[in-house]
Amino acid sequence: MKNILKYTCIFFFMVSGCIANAQIPKSEKQYLLEFHKSTVGEQWQNTWNLKADPSSWYGVEINDGHVVGLKLYRNNLSGKIPNGIAALTNLKTLNLSFNTLTGNLPKDLFELETLKSLRLEMNKLSGTLPQDYTKMKSLEELSMFNNLFQGAIPSGIGELENLKALNLSSNYLEGSLPKSIEKLLNLERLELFGNKLTGPIEVDLGRLVNLKELILSYNQFEGDVPSSMATLSNLEFVQLQGNDFRSLNSLLRMQSQKLAVFDSDDEFLNMKLGSTKSSRTRVVDTKYEDVNRN
Repeated sequence: MKNILKYTCIFFFMVSGCIANAQIPKSEKQYLLEFHKSTVGEQWQNTWNLKADPSSWYGVEINDGHVVGLKLYRNNLSGKIPNGIAALTNLKTLNLSFNTLTGNLPKDLFELETLKSLRLEMNKLSGTLPQDYTKMKSLEELSMFNNLFQGAIPSGIGELENLKALNLSSNYLEGSLPKSIEKLLNLERLELFGNKLTGPIEVDLGRLVNLKELILSYNQFEGDVPSSMATLSNLEFVQLQGNDFRSLNSLLRMQSQKLAVFDSDDEFLNMKLGSTKSSRTRVVDTKYEDVNRN
């Protein structure tokens, strides 16, 4: 009898602990409900039962009583991302890619201090990028390719000191590449394909010693490619074609022994630095992101 009572108590405390762990603050639940309404939740591919506990909602990850992940990749979301997302104070992953979201980014999105991965690619989001990134010291991945963003790349983006991947390709961004990007010392992927970026590149690319992928193709960059780029020994994938570069001669001394693909408008350099592998097209790049959606 004592053993039965003992195991009953253990079971009770285990269940109680799970229930307590599933509960989230009222402010977090309220934002999720607002998010569901604003993005036309009743038409999602995987819908939420709003009468059930949020821990059962598709794409919602909860840990220690807080929402830490919101992963609604390719889930037929439409409408707008509502303001107030800063209520999710412990959010680490936000993946809303491959939907049809519209409108501007929430004003408080870039106040999420614990966010590590922000993926909004393949939507119809518009407006300009925010100026202030000082609170996002934890961010490692920022992917917003294939949207409708306009204006300049803010110099404040250089404050993302832990950023490893920055993908703003296939938007309508213009102006020069901000010099502050050279402060992103942990950056491994810089992808800016298919924008309207102009002018000479005054960024000291040589400081980005961890860079593996550099995609600047199909913009309007001009002048000489920074000579410091030749010192990047970890480069594996480079695309520079479709710009107005005056000279790529400094790249004749490329130090990387890891180059798999090198594409430019200089056929001699392509043969010297590239490989026999076919270049990864934009469609293939999208499929790559598809595989790595989390």
